[in-house]
Amino acid sequence: MRDPVVVSTGQTYDRSSISLWIESGHATCPKTGQTLAHTQLTPNLALKNLIAMWCRDQRIPFESTEVNVKPNSVILNKTALEAIKMTVSFLVNKLTASQTIEATDRLVHELRVLAKTDSDSRTCIAEAGALPLLVKFLGSEHQSLQINAVTTILNLSILEANKTRIMETDGVLNGIIEVLRSGATWEAKGNAAATIFSLTGVHAYRKRLGKKTRVVKALLDLARTGPTNSKRDAMMAILNLAGDREAVGKLIESGVVEMIGEVMDTLVEEAVAILEVVVKRGGLVAVAAAYHGNMVKKLTIVLRDGSDRARESAAATLVHICRKGGSEMVGELAAITGIERVVWEIMGMGTGRARRKAATLLRILRRWAAGLIGEHFHTQMSTTVNMTSTRIVLPA
Repeated sequence: MRDPVVVSTGQTYDRSSISLWIESGHATCPKTGQTLAHTQLTPNLALKNLIAMWCRDQRIPFESTEVNVKPNSVILNKTALEAIKMTVSFLVNKLTASQTIEATDRLVHELRVLAKTDSDSRTCIAEAGALPLLVKFLGSEHQSLQINAVTTILNLSILEANKTRIMETDGVLNGIIEVLRSGATWEAKGNAAATIFSLTGVHAYRKRLGKKTRVVKALLDLARTGPTNSKRDAMMAILNLAGDREAVGKLIESGVVEMIGEVMDTLVEEAVAILEVVVKRGGLVAVAAAYHGNMVKKLTIVLRDGSDRARESAAATLVHICRKGGSEMVGELAAITGIERVVWEIMGMGTGRARRKAATLLRILRRWAAGLIGEHFHTQMSTTVNMTSTRIVLPA
């Protein structure tokens, strides 16, 4: 079979074979004997992808043939969904009966590919009971099988309904956390972190995951020691967790501020974005202590040399620091040579949010300067008045 298509009964056939059957005058489904409601053929894209993948693995040439048909969309959707269900059911049943690691790995890889395809495939895979099967492979010593299992769950988690299934199916969340902590490869750990990121898109799950010390420490370890892609996956999950005020406390306890300092030079955008949220959620004292007075300088460098996104986060962070840290922090910022010019540049060329934050920074700096000038003028006037009074009083 090279070009699988689905007929109105939901059965899949090779296009050339079923076309010949219909053109020969038959109006029934060869397998079920049912009369065909129509003779439109819907491509079974899920199965076609699997065939193409198998051909690549076996080094068999596979030439894709696309046929442009425009059947009724309702019929197309219903027929295509039946085809996906059939394919998923076949794979899950095979996986249940599979006896060798190699065969299991191939089947899980096929589910991984399907789960990446579309929402219907993600729904069908979860409803077919794949999650309890995948849990068993998260702890596998076979590296490829572990990667395929955790990545399949990651792809399934894209669908909102599946986030609940993942959180509530026995062993799935713990399995993901264990892969995050001690997975066999960086790829497996990174995809486990990406799954945590996906799950934290739901507020209730963000709170729940943010309370787990194992999750927080594992993400911070990966952000410190992993390769760039895995670090980025971990930091995006940390950024989501930091959206919850209680989780920020756990992150600070576990060393998030120190981690930011370690990766600031290589992953500037992610590091400054996390720093912004930590400061906003009450972590200014921890940040100030960790940076030993260099925090404002580091952010100013990002403000001057960073990407648009990094400059936006840096400007927002500096606004929070100035508002929460008082005149001492504003004075530190004002003392940096050329700071007003940098702020003016962002006001003219930054993103919309960066321009707004830069304008706020400029107002803060000018009010601070005006306050100092006012105090200085008040002091001078008082001194002059006192001296004048002294001159008047003494001759008397």
